Amino acid sequence: MPHSDGTVSITINGEHRRVVAGLTLASLATELGLVPEKVAVERNLEVVPRSTLAAVMVEDGDDIEIVHFVGGGDHPAAGSVGDHAAPIVEDGWSVAGRTFRSRLIVGTGKYKDFAQNAAAVEASGAEIVTVAVRRVNIADRNAPMLTDFIDPKRITYLPNTAGCFDAESAIRTLRLAREAGGWDLVKLEVLGEARTLYPDMVETLRATEILANEGFLPMVYCVDDPIAAKRLENVGAVAIMPLGAPIGSGLGIQNRVTIRLIVEGATVPVLVDAGVGTASEAAAAMELGCDGVLMNTAIAEAKDPILMARAMKAGVDAGRLAYRAGRMGIRRYADPSSPLAGLI
Repeated sequence: MPHSDGTVSITINGEHRRVVAGLTLASLATELGLVPEKVAVERNLEVVPRSTLAAVMVEDGDDIEIVHFVGGGDHPAAGSVGDHAAPIVEDGWSVAGRTFRSRLIVGTGKYKDFAQNAAAVEASGAEIVTVAVRRVNIADRNAPMLTDFIDPKRITYLPNTAGCFDAESAIRTLRLAREAGGWDLVKLEVLGEARTLYPDMVETLRATEILANEGFLPMVYCVDDPIAAKRLENVGAVAIMPLGAPIGSGLGIQNRVTIRLIVEGATVPVLVDAGVGTASEAAAAMELGCDGVLMNTAIAEAKDPILMARAMKAGVDAGRLAYRAGRMGIRRYADPSSPLAGLI
């Protein structure tokens, strides 16, 4: 029953109001600055079908709830509305003045044959592959060669010193590699022992300095030690490549704290080298801010190397995007995603 002033008393979303008598629910929504087609209305604890809002009259004493959908989270920062629709900016990385799009470097060992290796490289999207320098098979001149399957004009070869246990043998290997292919961008690793394949940092530092003085551009495998990493950079390393775990172990990154410290202290690219076993671990390396990930065994020894190569590509890409986005803060207690204001 309308009041003498032609109004009715109602409750809207918990607030008592007087509105002009004779309004429909649709016209009430319009009066409130809402679009009837974009809201849901409950009248006296019963949901009113949206198709009938223009026919249902507002009556004195009605208890009305009007709701709409909101984002399940905090309000976006100023200027951020619609940012999710913006195209991803090309996000390449550079080492020694050379720029690459893919942040995944893959090895060329342990595959059943060169054809499978080439297919895995293609699936991974890698633009750099590590290659070991080994003696030519002079007993079989028709034996297949890696260059027959992975074109060094299209994919950058990164000669490495796998299997070298002192500075002299590593330097000798890379001198031969440069002579064979003209490569100066190389991967240096000087191992301390065969059981763990941990780097010998004394020999690694010595080899790095000599190679840099000879014009090489060494990307250096090292322990996950921020002090050792900085020393390598100071003597000429163009990239720091700390191990995540022992070579071929698949244990994943064992010490994220020191990897992060290396990233924070370096002025050259940092890539996790060794220990990654699956795609989530590749993503974890990238979330730490690393410029890339190098792997071989994780792909080559997978049950389906081609599929794992695709997974590793996706893992590296996801980790890089997450790092650029900036993760949320970590809290001790729950924090609701949906706002509590306006709760029915």
